[in-house]
Amino acid sequence: MIKKLSLTLLLSTSLLGLTSCGASEKKEVQSATQETSSSETVITKEQTSSSKETSTTTSLTDLANLTYEGTQTIDVNEGIPSFTQEELSLDNGAWENYGDLDELNRATAANAMLNQSLMPTGERESISSVTPTGWKNKKIEGGYLFNRSHLIGFALAGENANWKNLITGTRQLNSPEMLRHEMDVKYYLEQSPDNYARYRVTPVFKDDDLLARGVQMEAQSINSDGIQFNVYIFNVQDGVSLNYADGSSQFETSVATSTQSSSKEAVEANPDTNTASVFVTPTGKKYHAKAHGRGNFSETSLDDALSRGLEPCDVCY
Repeated sequence: MIKKLSLTLLLSTSLLGLTSCGASEKKEVQSATQETSSSETVITKEQTSSSKETSTTTSLTDLANLTYEGTQTIDVNEGIPSFTQEELSLDNGAWENYGDLDELNRATAANAMLNQSLMPTGERESISSVTPTGWKNKKIEGGYLFNRSHLIGFALAGENANWKNLITGTRQLNSPEMLRHEMDVKYYLEQSPDNYARYRVTPVFKDDDLLARGVQMEAQSINSDGIQFNVYIFNVQDGVSLNYADGSSQFETSVATSTQSSSKEAVEANPDTNTASVFVTPTGKKYHAKAHGRGNFSETSLDDALSRGLEPCDVCY
């Protein structure tokens, strides 16, 4: 029977003052400084057979010291976000705010009061001009190891090549883990133009690491219980050992042979050929990393999707 592992976390961290990125017609708050909280926060996770039950009091920054034990997403504070009443105010309407890059050029926190008015109305643009810290990408079975992971997803706020909103994240971090939370928020916002959700995503780095150990995602719908979560997602990839100091990586022994002999050699033989599995719908114009939202999804190869003229999903990639 799956046990629950509870760690007690003391939130005493004040987020740095956040500033907007460039000129925008969207509303932005002038300050999104997190107030110090004196309450304790509990981290819970499903325990795996190799886990040890422990209970310890630590700071928010020590999320980076947690050991991944097989459960990639864990609840923080029993899933309850730590927004203050002031931070849940609708006085400024819908807004978004992206923290300045730190001294190591790493993204900090992204905050928003989400609403349909911030959601994109056009196609997503290229974000390949952004090289977030720890970006040492490589081919792995089924695709590439890293994505340029949005803190606030494109589908929620329409941000493109914003350096303050992109980190180096594994495919596994990006989809399905972050994606499923983003899709829950997106679906809620789409139900009514009067729906608002307070949203914050914070990349968690350890010391001077260039690759984030994970991200904390918090969301709370306003004047409703439609959306509420507070989770920490480990930035890991099955079968790959990551060096968080610089973003370099090594295949684990169990998968190295198959990955190098099949995926890598196939790509080198024909760089344009990729047999990775993707998901498509009968009438859609996009291919997806995972079936999500409404639609009759079926699995096919990336080659087949490309041959049909399909383009990558704005949310999945």
